[in-house]
Amino acid sequence: MATPIQSGTFELRRPARYLLSHGEAAPYRVAALHGYGMTAAEMLDLTRRLLGPAPDIAALEAPNTFNLGRDHHTTTAGYNWGTRDTAEFHIELHHQMLNALMAQLGWNGHEVLLLGYSQSVGLNYRYLATHPSSVRAAVALCGGIPANWDQSSGAPIETAILHIARTEDEFFPAHDVARFEERLRRRASAVEFHLLPGRHRFPLTAAPLVQSWLRRVFTP
Repeated sequence: MATPIQSGTFELRRPARYLLSHGEAAPYRVAALHGYGMTAAEMLDLTRRLLGPAPDIAALEAPNTFNLGRDHHTTTAGYNWGTRDTAEFHIELHHQMLNALMAQLGWNGHEVLLLGYSQSVGLNYRYLATHPSSVRAAVALCGGIPANWDQSSGAPIETAILHIARTEDEFFPAHDVARFEERLRRRASAVEFHLLPGRHRFPLTAAPLVQSWLRRVFTP
C-alpha cells in the first residue's frame, strides 16, 4: 500500500536581480517587469525605447529561468513569473520583489511608474489591488486582468492606470479585451484604455501616447 504524499514548504532566502539605467531627468522612476521568456536586459532596452532618455529605469528579472529552445545545451535562457500551479506562491513573491526593489533604490512610491508587459501585467494588477496607493502610475502592455478582479473587495485603487491592448493579440482575444476598461474601472477611477492594431508584441509605436499620458499624470 502506497504511503500518502505530503506537501510542505519552507522559507529560503534567495537573491533577486535587476538592471538599473539612469536617465537624464524626469519627475518619475520606472520599475519595469518583462514578459514570459524574456530577460531584464530585453525589458530595459524596450522600456528605454518606449519612454525615451528621461527617467531612471530598473528592470526586475523574474525568479524562474529555463532554456529557450529544445537543445538542452543552449546557453540562451528566458525567465518567467510562475505558473498557475504555483500562483499563490509567485503572487506573494512578486509583491516581495517589488517592495524590496523600491526599498533598495530608496524610491518613494509617489514618484514610481510600474510598467509591465505580457505575463507581468496580471501580477502587477494584483499588486495594485493589495497595495492600492503604493505607486503613482501603472502602464500595462498586452496583458490580462486577474480572473477574480471583479469579485475582489478592498480599498479603491488610487494609482493612475494606462492599459494598452492589441487587436490581434494571440493570448488575449478581442472579445475579452473589449471588457477590460469597464472591468478596470470597477476598482480604479483613473483609467485610460487604448486598443491598438497588431499582435502580441511590445507596442513601441505607442511611445508618443505613453509619454503624453505620463506628462499629464506626473505634472505637479
